[in-house]
Amino acid sequence: MATRPSTLILAGQSLPGGPAEDVVLGPLLLAKGLSETREIVRIWRPEPTAAFSRRDSRRPGFTRATEVVRELGFMPVIRPQGGQLAAYHRGSVAIDHVVRTSKPIEGLKDRFERFARLHADVLSAFGLDVRIGELPGEYCPGEYSINVGGAAKVVGSAQRITRDGWLFSTIVQVAGSASIRDVLIAAYDEIGYELNSSTIGSVEDYRPDISTDAVEQALIDVYASGADVIQDSLSAEILQEVASMSAAGEPGIQ
Repeated sequence: MATRPSTLILAGQSLPGGPAEDVVLGPLLLAKGLSETREIVRIWRPEPTAAFSRRDSRRPGFTRATEVVRELGFMPVIRPQGGQLAAYHRGSVAIDHVVRTSKPIEGLKDRFERFARLHADVLSAFGLDVRIGELPGEYCPGEYSINVGGAAKVVGSAQRITRDGWLFSTIVQVAGSASIRDVLIAAYDEIGYELNSSTIGSVEDYRPDISTDAVEQALIDVYASGADVIQDSLSAEILQEVASMSAAGEPGIQ
């Protein structure tokens, strides 16, 4: 009998329901997995998304912030991870890394360090001056954010821990920083967060010759180097379950 893969890479698939389903799939895979697969990495190019945290949703200006991002062409969703609002689109590369384990707390901080280094190494290979560390006034601030030249944030990560394991999510901003900046400035103003808009950037701002396709493929390659299986689609059953969960939605979001 064939053994089930322990690590699977899901590369390139966009979900029919877009951002509303993107924020459902990661937690679903964390809770239920795929057969006996222990580790699942999804890498994709998202549709325009304004990913609010639950903390954001409790702020007085939250409702107006969701209206503002919609007006700017971004779908508001509530993501399962913590932190503050992050925005991304087709010029970004998103990564959801799911590991099902009975000891999800072990290595929590180490994961931030390890994946920050991995992502920084990928961008460094393109010749960028990338650095790990929080910039004053950056959006969704974090100790392990990645910036270019100490000036603009281009990568951010967040983590969710449950009894089933951990979900580590990353956004790499490759192109189109202007629209990201517009959304974040408007929404942060409504929510009441401080923001230094000059720290909002993308790879393209420093190296316009580096395409989103190239960065996406580089990330797929580095994750795939340790994987058992790479596939580009999910089963119809999983897609249906994601659609059903998404249809329930978050109050005031869908």
